[in-house]
Amino acid sequence: MSLDVASIFDQVESHLHRTGLFDQVGMHEPKSAPGNGLSAEAWVEQITAVAAVSGLSTAGVRLEMNIRVRKNMLSEPQDEIDVVVLGAVDLLMNNFAGDFELDGEVMHVDVLGAYGTPLNARATYIEQDKRMYRAMTISLPLIIDNAWAEVA
Repeated sequence: MSLDVASIFDQVESHLHRTGLFDQVGMHEPKSAPGNGLSAEAWVEQITAVAAVSGLSTAGVRLEMNIRVRKNMLSEPQDEIDVVVLGAVDLLMNNFAGDFELDGEVMHVDVLGAYGTPLNARATYIEQDKRMYRAMTISLPLIIDNAWAEVA
């Protein structure tokens, strides 16, 4: 018994691609800067056992993924950078809230934070490879029941 990590990553990546918004999608935190268009990258931030979704001999898991959406700050028109980034984040959050079970790979997306931090996003700036990006990072909390076997 263990997490089906590959399937979970595939579902998250599928959501990113289905939007048709991104010039580049990566399933890791990048070491180098993406291009100038809108990009998205996803990675695992934290994994925690969750008692409330555990069975008699199994532990449930809260898997928190980060999804960063970003656009180069030198893009024109500059007044639309936040609109484009926030629009993409809004669409992704709506998709994740709507696909409550992530195509059956998880028990549910913890939209309201019943087991910790809710589905949310924070805006920031990122400098990478001498380029400045406007970015928003989504915290995607996934709840998986009966993920790990417990020894009695």
